[in-house]
Amino acid sequence: MQVILLERVENLGQMGDVVKVKDGYARNFLLPRKKALRATDANRAVFETQRAQLEAQNLAKKGEAEKVAAKMEGTAVALLRQAGDSGQLYGSVSARDIAEAVTAAGFSVNRNQIVLSSPIKMVGVYAVKVVLHAEVSTEVKVNVARSEAEAEAQVNAESLLDEGVALEGDEAEAADEDEDEAAEA
Repeated sequence: MQVILLERVENLGQMGDVVKVKDGYARNFLLPRKKALRATDANRAVFETQRAQLEAQNLAKKGEAEKVAAKMEGTAVALLRQAGDSGQLYGSVSARDIAEAVTAAGFSVNRNQIVLSSPIKMVGVYAVKVVLHAEVSTEVKVNVARSEAEAEAQVNAESLLDEGVALEGDEAEAADEDEDEAAEA
């Protein structure tokens, strides 16, 4: 089936593109969510008359999403879950759980905006992608722990690791400079 995209769709195309997709994808996803129109002559004419208005709406939504992404940058949420001694969770952390935690942190996010390749099943700190607009996304740190104390310990351990990587890089640069000075002498 050929459709006209009304907004940017990842891995498919930009607004106004006429693309060929499978019938089920069009009927079950693109058309009900108003992301596309069937590519008929009548719909092409309707799209061309509304194109400027659709582009203006898209720019307004994108600008708003960029503002929210700037505020959301660096946000970290902690989720307390029961887990075994090895760190294996008894349940799993899904996109819905993360969306509720981010919403509780002060940002309006629904579960469809959270991108998880698979549910989180181990204790730890994870970087999770949040798609605020088709062209705007950001990352949120999700700390899955058994208790508040463990959550703090994981955050502290991660910050030490980050500092250690930075220090190792600085030390390597200093060592390279020392070698260069020794070679010149």
